[in-house]
Amino acid sequence: MERILDIIEAMAHEKNITKESAVEAFKDAVVMTAKRLTTRESTFEVNIDEDTRTYTIDKVITVVKDSDTRLEEEADSFMSLAEAADYGDDIEIGDQIRSEIVLEDYGRTAASNLYRELEYHIQRRIEQDLFEKYKSKIGTITIGTVTRIDDEENTFVEVGELKGIMSQRNRIKGESFKRGDTLKALLRFVSIDPEFGMFLELTRTAPKFLEELMKKEVPEIQDGAVDIISTSRRPGERAKIALKTDQLNIDPIGAAVGQRGVRINAVSGELDDENIDCIEYSPIPEMYITRALSPAVVKSVRIENRDTSEQKAIVDITTDQKAKAIGKSGINIRLASMLTGYQIELNEVEGITDRAASTTEAKEHEKTTDTAALESLFS
Repeated sequence: MERILDIIEAMAHEKNITKESAVEAFKDAVVMTAKRLTTRESTFEVNIDEDTRTYTIDKVITVVKDSDTRLEEEADSFMSLAEAADYGDDIEIGDQIRSEIVLEDYGRTAASNLYRELEYHIQRRIEQDLFEKYKSKIGTITIGTVTRIDDEENTFVEVGELKGIMSQRNRIKGESFKRGDTLKALLRFVSIDPEFGMFLELTRTAPKFLEELMKKEVPEIQDGAVDIISTSRRPGERAKIALKTDQLNIDPIGAAVGQRGVRINAVSGELDDENIDCIEYSPIPEMYITRALSPAVVKSVRIENRDTSEQKAIVDITTDQKAKAIGKSGINIRLASMLTGYQIELNEVEGITDRAASTTEAKEHEKTTDTAALESLFS
């Protein structure tokens, strides 16, 4: 076959795969064709000459000990040292005896077999390239166009060369899509199914989706100046996200929220107006848990089972703050527990936490320490 490399390159261009994938597919096809024409146990090696752009195929027989069991199991790929002595006195164990075969000598049968094998292996390489391409994108946001919704409420999305499928459980409750809608979702898996073939599993409910949206909306998170430590969600209702920075000149909460809440509102809007609480992470568990239970104000936090996997936090809280700590249907305390990794138990104590008074006191302190109004006296 003349100038086979030209044919391979043209095939790679036509099928939109790399030249390397096309070359490997061709080699596999030639080897399988040679096995079909000879024996399955034979070993073949295909070599392509870059200068002449042609190929050769060698049958390879490896020299082994006279007692090697492979001589009986794979007689066409191995030869005993005693038998190999006919090829020269300097033959040693491990040497390879090669003999070139020419597929064209087998006539139309070889051409027909090679065509079928090449078609098969090229298709496998296309699928492999697609699989690797999208596998590298797992955990990132993908955008596609809704093509249909089936009777089981699965949403089918066209994403590049593949179809994406978002099941009902991966869709935010109350969301609905129609054909032609542009959908933004997180790529969870690349799967192969007998019914759907290769497809992308998409989700809009995973905490990771919220994190990726925050990265795209907040430059400080994208650049690594602000780190996302943990995230917990009840999709479409409420979420908590813990942020941290090692740079003293950056306020992680302010960066995430943006001026007048423009950044966090953009993320919330994408999530069907999900209420997002941004919390500053603290390496001190008691402080971290206190912040996670916001907007409730707690009295104190005690950590139990600190060095075990079942870490527990006992939180003392007054009656007037207990409902806030629990939240509607227990959502606040559940999200705080998921966020911190601690099992949180509330211990109701007597008293009332007068948050309004502390706020007023703080404002009065700000007024007495603000010297901006005195600057004109020294101008």
